[in-house]
Amino acid sequence: MDVSFAHFMGQVLTSPPLALTTLLTLGVIFVNGWTDAPNAIATCVTTRCMRVKPAIIMSALLNFLGVLVMTKINASVASTISNMVDFGGNTEAALIALCAALFSIVVYSVGASVFGIPTSESHSLIAGLTGAAIAIQGGLDGVNGEEWIKVIYGLVMSLLFGFAIGWLVCKLVTIVFAKADRRKTDGFFRYAQIFGAAAMSFMHGAQDGQKFIGVLFLGVAFCGGQSSVEGVVIPVWLMMLCSITMGIGTSVGGEPIIKSVGMDMVKLEKYQGFAADLASSLCLLIMTELGIPVSTTHTKTSAIMGVGAVKRLSAINFGVVKDMMLTWVFTFPGCGLISFAMAKLFMFLF
Repeated sequence: MDVSFAHFMGQVLTSPPLALTTLLTLGVIFVNGWTDAPNAIATCVTTRCMRVKPAIIMSALLNFLGVLVMTKINASVASTISNMVDFGGNTEAALIALCAALFSIVVYSVGASVFGIPTSESHSLIAGLTGAAIAIQGGLDGVNGEEWIKVIYGLVMSLLFGFAIGWLVCKLVTIVFAKADRRKTDGFFRYAQIFGAAAMSFMHGAQDGQKFIGVLFLGVAFCGGQSSVEGVVIPVWLMMLCSITMGIGTSVGGEPIIKSVGMDMVKLEKYQGFAADLASSLCLLIMTELGIPVSTTHTKTSAIMGVGAVKRLSAINFGVVKDMMLTWVFTFPGCGLISFAMAKLFMFLF
């Protein structure tokens, strides 16, 4: 399988389905960098450790490096996404179905925003791929149960680990610095939190970037007549393309999201912000090493709730928990059904 950039560009120019798949994938990556990446720096900004613009620039750079470096070191998340579903041996139909899956993510996201339903690009992607695979295979034979079960693990583990590690890190910090002068520790935690936000940005790129690299790599394989990418090494140019796109998306902004995550959910002090960033980074690192795709937003918010629980449970806005549950309830069946219908329609039309 030729995975050179020159060959890829030739495929894009001669294959409309691959061109549309590439455009949609890069569009979703851009939106992900725009809407999800600000979560990584939300606590750092709202505790006044950094101003918004420098924090966004830092996050964009670390998102870029996270996608590039971690995919090179361990591409297991990308592999999980690529191998989670089976589109069958007809690679032409598979490429059309993949295109439909990505289009359904856009349709679902727009519809959900109109009705005020919380969304997750990660869960939409998983649901979209699954719906399209079921459509093209005519049943659950299109779903790889061994890989899909990792998604279920990710739903539970990211919340439990995020909350538990957030609580543990924050509790340790309060014990270690219990007798310290707040004025002397303030400066330390300011820089510690900047480090934590940088680590969170890096791991956001590592997790979310790999998901979309896996999808685009699958599209390239289908266009080349290969029904699987198992055993094929992801090329550096693909990592660069996705990481640059995510970095540009992050640089656009996301100040309302920073306010929502960092201020509306729970009021944090600098040491708490550091604990939340460190906890969520550690959780994402563990999930990435295990090859388990998770929602970076949900991981970060659960870590913040764990930190808030150290002070008192009433410090947490449990409306956020409700939003996460609604995301799962609506996204998997909703986006999956739209993707199923779109795949059937696209295969009929093309």
